[in-house]
Amino acid sequence: MDWGHVETEVLRWFLQVADGVTVTEVADLHLVSQPAVSRALAKLDEQVGTPLLAKSGRVLRLTEAGQIFRTHIEQSIHHLDDGIGAVAELLDPSTGTVSVAFETMLGTWLVPGIIAGFKRQYPRVRFRLTQTHEAHSWGTLLNGRIDMAFTSQPPPTTELVREELLELPLGLAVPPNHRFATRESVDLAEAADEPFIMVPNDWQMRAVTMQLCLNSGFSPHVAFEGEDVPVMRGFVAAGLGVAVVPLAQAEIQSRRTTERLIRLTNPEARLDIGLVWSSRRRMLPSATVFRDYVLESRGLAQQPVGSGSQ
Repeated sequence: MDWGHVETEVLRWFLQVADGVTVTEVADLHLVSQPAVSRALAKLDEQVGTPLLAKSGRVLRLTEAGQIFRTHIEQSIHHLDDGIGAVAELLDPSTGTVSVAFETMLGTWLVPGIIAGFKRQYPRVRFRLTQTHEAHSWGTLLNGRIDMAFTSQPPPTTELVREELLELPLGLAVPPNHRFATRESVDLAEAADEPFIMVPNDWQMRAVTMQLCLNSGFSPHVAFEGEDVPVMRGFVAAGLGVAVVPLAQAEIQSRRTTERLIRLTNPEARLDIGLVWSSRRRMLPSATVFRDYVLESRGLAQQPVGSGSQ
């Protein structure tokens, strides 16, 4: 048997004839000539090695071999159609799936707010979300396991594109009974003698904090390290030290946190947040639409979820 040149279209013609459609009707339906359909079905017989259809009066009936062949081909065509349909859905920007990674601290306001706004326009788009240490997403971006990442860290290679989204102001988190607790703002130099709670060395937040301290004229005493900003803030609330943390307007306005969050007056007290994706792989349409939505609405990203207008 030579299956190298069996066309899917011919198999569909065969199934239609097997269902009682005449060769003439098949030809009219597919806008081809009747002889072309007849020749294709005859060639299919040759490739299988036995007749699949036999004349019965004016119509073609399945032979015994044709009945067996039909069962298997019908299943194959259904699987093929399912596959084509699944890919079509994937390629449809209104129904695809977007894979997004984000630093945990951005999962409390920035990323949920952006996705919620996008879902109002594209309710059928699905998301695969990954909370990640900022440096751990580079490999998954390059190999295509995720489409894009919300991160504070500059990418290590030019194969990754970064677009800035917002400058996140930084503040000082202090225990509720701290000497700064009633202050609205503070210069970081005033906290030079305080024990600091920080994230690990390979975080961008750690690098920014260390540079802020050095610019303020001191090297901080690191009392504890936490794996993420919420952990740091928990240690601060317990009275174990102070921490430089990102400020969200909602938190400043509501004052619902256990620790106090105070604005830093240092002009460089900010954390730059960007969107990063790979330049060497083509995104699926739904991911492209989401990326464009994020970039077009980056001004709104300054306003955390739940905050009032400024």
